[in-house]
Amino acid sequence: MTTFVLVHGAWGGSYGFRYLRGPLREAGHEVFTPSLTGIGERVHLSSPQVNLTTHVTDVVNTILYEDLTDIVLLGYSYGGMVVTGALEHVADRVAHLVYLDAFKPADGESLADLSGAPYRAAAIGPGRDWLVPPLSRPMEDAAAADWFGSRRSPHPVGCFLEPVRLRKPLEEYPFSRTYIKALQEAPRPDNGGPSAFWRAAAAVKADPAWRYREIDTDHLIPINRPAELTELLLELV
Repeated sequence: MTTFVLVHGAWGGSYGFRYLRGPLREAGHEVFTPSLTGIGERVHLSSPQVNLTTHVTDVVNTILYEDLTDIVLLGYSYGGMVVTGALEHVADRVAHLVYLDAFKPADGESLADLSGAPYRAAAIGPGRDWLVPPLSRPMEDAAAADWFGSRRSPHPVGCFLEPVRLRKPLEEYPFSRTYIKALQEAPRPDNGGPSAFWRAAAAVKADPAWRYREIDTDHLIPINRPAELTELLLELV
């Protein structure tokens, strides 16, 4: 049995993995999908004080309080920032690290740095300018688009501005590593260059320290292609 810890992306929630939990458990594995503070089903806890450290702590505490070891730790999209930050606290409990079409930051980099998006710190006050509206992402099934779209929530901007802390390069940790790329995810239209996800994929594709896999869909892999993703995750174990 393997223990999977799946960390969702920005504007989402643990519900984003609803198509994965069942098949992984039916295959005999344990699955945890911690919810990040201030979004998804924890949207009632949103505040200007929520930042990357908050979300790193959400994941670290799940792992420590549940006493999880030898885990497959997966970060999806923004979740790549979170799992990277979590390594300072739980690297010794990770057997395999997976970035699912995700940001792969180096020490001192923020999501704003990697994305090139003009996120700015907002003053704490009665306004809601500290919340970033959800980005539009294509979904292959109209019913899924309605269901998941209605649950996406604005994201506290502090999460996008705080830099990650990573004491040493990912390749120097003893766990194994995989990057899974969505082939139909397009470059950001505002700068015309490759997205942070494509840059991460290019960096690891030829690196023998990494496994590289692809799924032919857009960025919302867990919703659009859960069966293919489940197959890839089972391949790891």
